[in-house]
Amino acid sequence: MHIHILYEDNHLLVVEKPVNVPVQEDASGDADLLTLLKDDLKRRYQKQGNVFLGLVHRLDRPVGGVMVFAKTSKAASRLADVLRKGNMRREYLAVVRGKPSKRQATLEHFLWKDSRKNKVHVVGSKSEGAKRAILDYKVIDQTADHSLVAVTLQTGRSHQIRVQLAENGTPLYGDQKYGKGLNRPGEQLALWAHRLEFPHPTTKEQLCFESLPPAVLPWQALKKEASIRM
Repeated sequence: MHIHILYEDNHLLVVEKPVNVPVQEDASGDADLLTLLKDDLKRRYQKQGNVFLGLVHRLDRPVGGVMVFAKTSKAASRLADVLRKGNMRREYLAVVRGKPSKRQATLEHFLWKDSRKNKVHVVGSKSEGAKRAILDYKVIDQTADHSLVAVTLQTGRSHQIRVQLAENGTPLYGDQKYGKGLNRPGEQLALWAHRLEFPHPTTKEQLCFESLPPAVLPWQALKKEASIRM
């Protein structure tokens, strides 16, 4: 499996995650990104024994796009701190069914995850286990039936973009879990990690990496801009 490397130094490895590949080993037993990258590092640098590669953040299995991994434990710790403090800017592109009521808005909900069913629900703020979820979105382009939106996360909750946009009346194209009835089996979930921006863990230089989704449906029916700013 070819994995596009966007950037690499002694501390970081930034890649473009392929769609439908789990980030780490799961019950499916399918090849996962973390293991594939470790094997690649071991081969390229002829390393003996285990290779360290720290998982900093996650993307759902159907989602492709930019991801950063840490090549040292120090980098992993510092990047985790950057993420925890909200200093890692994560922007996504999504194709949704229909048209949002507002061209640009901030969505805020409280979410609860049913771990047994791996499904997230919008709940009241005082519900047990509820976690606050906030995102900003902006409509980039529209057709009669779909909208291309840019999304910036303020929080990082499981399935957050999928749940919040569905709650807003515009479920993601291809989302069988949160857009059942509108989407058909076999459609690819149209969510892409477009831009990742964060300070380098050692030099503190502000880094920014971008990736665009492939020119296939439904992306090819809508404009894709390489520099989408919220």
